[in-house]
Parts: sequence; C-alpha cells; structure tokens
Amino acid sequence: MVERMSKLYVVPTPVGNLEDITYRALRILKEVSFILAEDTRTTGMLLKHFDVQTRMQSHHKFNEHRTVESVVERIKAGESVALVSDAGTPSISDPGFLVVRECVRNGVEVECLPGATAFVPALVNSGLPSDRFCFEGFLPQKKGRASRIKELSEESRTIVLYESPYRLVKCLTQLSEVFGEEREATVSREISKMFEETVRGTLAELVAHFNEKEPKGEIVVVVAGKDKRELKKNKEEDGE
Repeated sequence: MVERMSKLYVVPTPVGNLEDITYRALRILKEVSFILAEDTRTTGMLLKHFDVQTRMQSHHKFNEHRTVESVVERIKAGESVALVSDAGTPSISDPGFLVVRECVRNGVEVECLPGATAFVPALVNSGLPSDRFCFEGFLPQKKGRASRIKELSEESRTIVLYESPYRLVKCLTQLSEVFGEEREATVSREISKMFEETVRGTLAELVAHFNEKEPKGEIVVVVAGKDKRELKKNKEEDGE
C-alpha cells in the first residue's frame, strides 16, 4: 500500500459504465481516511460493487457551505479525503468547487485524478470542431437565461451544454429561435450506458425529432459556433 498523504483527492467516478473507473481511483478510495460523497446512497452502490470499505460523509450543494471548513481542518490535522460526485468529475456542474477553493486558500494539497466526464465524449462524438469550445454546463433556468442564450448566439466556438430531458425540447426550441433553425447541433444521451445515443442535425430537426420521441437519460447538447464569415458580416453591418 502506498503511504497515505494528508490531501484532498478529487476522484472522478463513472457516468454510466462501471468499467470506466480507473485502478488508481479505486486505490485512492480504499486508502483515504474518508470519502465526501454527493449522495451516500449512490456512492454506496459503487463502493459495494468494488468492495471499498471506506466510510463516507455527505457533501452536496445544500450543505457544502457548512462542511467545507471542517473538511479543511481535518486534512490539515493529517487526514486524507476523496471527493466524489454521483457521476463524473466533481465540480464540473456538480458540488466540489468550494472545498477545492478552500483547500487551495489554506495551503492544503489538492490532487485531481483524470477520469470520466460526460461532455468530452459528447463533444468528440458530435463531429463538430473540438479544438476550441465553450463549456456552459446548465443554462440558468429562469433569470438570465434569455440574455445568456443571446450572448452565446455570437460565440464562434463549439458550445457544450448540459440539459434535463424534461427541458430538452424547450431548450432546443429557444436555441433554434435565437441561433437560427439551420445551426448544426447534436444531442447525446446516456453516455457509456446500454442505450447510448447521439442524434445529429439542425436545431430545427432536433426539435422535431424530440417532439416525436420523448428524450430520456442524462443529456449533453453540442451546438456549432457561429460561422466566422457571418460574424464578420454582422460587425461590418454594425459599423465596427
């Protein structure tokens, strides 16, 4: 066994297929003093599957402001901690940022393991340019949503969004209205799971598709950036 160090380990967990866990992640989960879990029931199933006996502590968006300080103090006192979310890499549209920031501020070592996250497979699989992209996570549900979509309509990089299946059609419709119906996009769902699927087309075509076929599962939307020639034309028209 590798000697345990007092630090915060940020440990990605599978977004679907349990085979996506790494040997290193499993070793860290077994060696740390305790695991900070977004949902102890969800993480408990993962730990049971891989026979990890380490105790857990709840750490989610509703209590993280209260738990951050105590976690930092425990690490400074010599304990090692693994931070996990329900799926994927913590702090990527999941709790985790606050505890990482507080550790950094207090001189506590942070080590983030490479591993699973949903948006990278969706981006690469889209066939849209992936050399430069804009990751937005979840759009605001209400306040600021319309203005953010308007801002993104001028983005030249490929845009990556997370969305709930219950709001997908509404999201695609709003994007179509602001970006234009012919903007290319893809919708990926259930990444790494049995029913993984990527649907490609224009925003208008995707709206029509998911109006007919109810979307299910975790959703990643990838939208082509605005054509640079169109951006140049708009600037010329605005006298810039």
